[in-house]
Amino acid sequence: MFSYISPEARVPKDHPLRPIQIMVDNALFDLAPLFKEMYSHTGRPSIPPEQILRALLLQIFYSIRSERILVEQLEYNLLFRWFVGLSMDDEVWNHSVFSKNRDRLIEHDVATKFFETIRHQAERADLLSNEHFTVDGTLIEAWASMKSFRPKDDQDPPTGGGRNSEVDFKGEKRKNDTHQSTTDPEARLLKKGKGKEAKLCFMGHALMENRSGLVVDSRLTQATGTAERSAALEMIEDVPGVKQITLGADRGYDIVSFVKELRRLRATPHVAQKTKGTAIDKRTTRHAGYQTSLKIRKRVEEIFGWMKTT
Repeated sequence: MFSYISPEARVPKDHPLRPIQIMVDNALFDLAPLFKEMYSHTGRPSIPPEQILRALLLQIFYSIRSERILVEQLEYNLLFRWFVGLSMDDEVWNHSVFSKNRDRLIEHDVATKFFETIRHQAERADLLSNEHFTVDGTLIEAWASMKSFRPKDDQDPPTGGGRNSEVDFKGEKRKNDTHQSTTDPEARLLKKGKGKEAKLCFMGHALMENRSGLVVDSRLTQATGTAERSAALEMIEDVPGVKQITLGADRGYDIVSFVKELRRLRATPHVAQKTKGTAIDKRTTRHAGYQTSLKIRKRVEEIFGWMKTT
C-alpha cells in the first residue's frame, strides 16, 4: 500500500500542537550547540536528542504513564510521529533509549536550559511581567512504596511474598529522623495538611508572573515544612532587576520571618492573611493590588492541579 499524504497534511491546521511545535523548534535550534557538546565529536548518536525531547514532551502533554507505552504510541500514532519528526516509514527506537540518555540529559541540565529558552521566547514577545509574581508549592509523589520506608538501622529486609513482600507496620511510629526509603533515600514522608494521608514525596515549586500567567521559575526540593518558603525566597532572589516587585502566595506563607525576608529582597508580600497571628499589615492590605494578587493566585493552584495528574 502507498500513501501520498504526509503526516503533516493529516494534522489539522488549528491543532494545539502546531504552535507548540514552532516554539519547540526554536528552542531546539538554540540548544544545538549544547547537543553537539554532549555527544562525541566524531559523529552524532543514532537517535537525535531532539527527537527524544519531543517524545518526552508528548509523554507530559498526554499523561502517558510509561516510556514503553510512549514508544508503542509512536509506532502507530500519526500525530505523535509528526510532532517527534518521524516519517511514516521511520523505525521507532527501543524504550531503553530513554534510560540510556537520561543521565546525559541530567548531567548537562538540558531540562532547565530548554525551559529557559522557552521563557526567553515569551520575554521577546513581551508576555512576561517583571513586577508582579505569584508562588506556590505542591507535593510530588516519589516512585517509592510505603513498604520501602524502613528503620535506618534495620539491615534485615522483609521475607516472603517474592518481590512484593508483606510488611506489617500497624502501630509503628515512622518518622523521617528514624526511617528512610530503601529505594529512594531522598524521598521524605510528609502530608499536605490536617486529615491528609502522609506520602513519600518531594516538593515542587513554581513562580508565575501575573500578566499572562506563565511560569518563569521552578524548583524541586525535599519535602520539609519550610521548603515552600525557602524555595520562594531563592526564586525571588533570582528575579532580575533591583526595583520593587510584589509576590502573591497562600496563607501558608504568612510567617513573620518569611515576610521580613521578602521585604529585605524588595518584594511586597501579597500573602493571604491567616485568621490569627498574621504578619501582613495595612501597609500591604490597603492597596488595591493586594486583592488583585489574591485573585490571580488561583491560576497557580490550577497549574499544580494539572501537575498532580501528569
